[in-house]
Amino acid sequence: MQTQQFRGIGMTSRRTRDRLVQRLVEQGITDPRVLEAIRNLPRHIFVDEALSSRAYEDTALPIGFGQTISQPYVVARMTEAILEVAPRKVLEIGSGCGYQSALLASLVAEVYSIERIGGLYEKARRNLQSLKLHNIRLRHGDGYQGWPAQAPFDAILAAAAPAQIPEALLQQLAEGGRLIIPVGGNGQQRLLSIIRQGNEFVQEVLEMVSFVPMLSGADR
Repeated sequence: MQTQQFRGIGMTSRRTRDRLVQRLVEQGITDPRVLEAIRNLPRHIFVDEALSSRAYEDTALPIGFGQTISQPYVVARMTEAILEVAPRKVLEIGSGCGYQSALLASLVAEVYSIERIGGLYEKARRNLQSLKLHNIRLRHGDGYQGWPAQAPFDAILAAAAPAQIPEALLQQLAEGGRLIIPVGGNGQQRLLSIIRQGNEFVQEVLEMVSFVPMLSGADR
């Protein structure tokens, strides 16, 4: 699926979007596919109308239920990291409002996304339907468990931070697959890249980050 399809859908000022992309470039984002996808994806439809004027700032914004839409830089950094393994099939843990899901859908063939909070699951579903995206499957459930029926995945991206890496996610990685996940408590979270090599998992710290905690269980 090409990012071109997002053009003309509720577009705000091109200058505003270009400014965000320039900011990302200045912070070290270099993959042109990621930059173009962010430029073309209407982030303002994923936030409340009262916050739409801030949609293209490089900042996290509240989306209800005590959750946030991630800072564009962090979204870009994580997306850039999983694209390095040329994934076809990606699992996202924490759909939120659906922004990261939509970005992934413009870059890979298949996206599977799990959201623990029922209200956010419904919000993401509406947002993604409005963009007429057909290569995303959403599920309301426990991200700790992954999506075993659809495994293995070429890449897994987690948008919430567990205290420890869930074993289920490691086991659902394909050979050579990459897990991008923040791990740790508030103020000490590390964004990890983990690549599967047989039964070994090679870990690298990408940078320090701040995410909401990953909780177990699903609630309506």
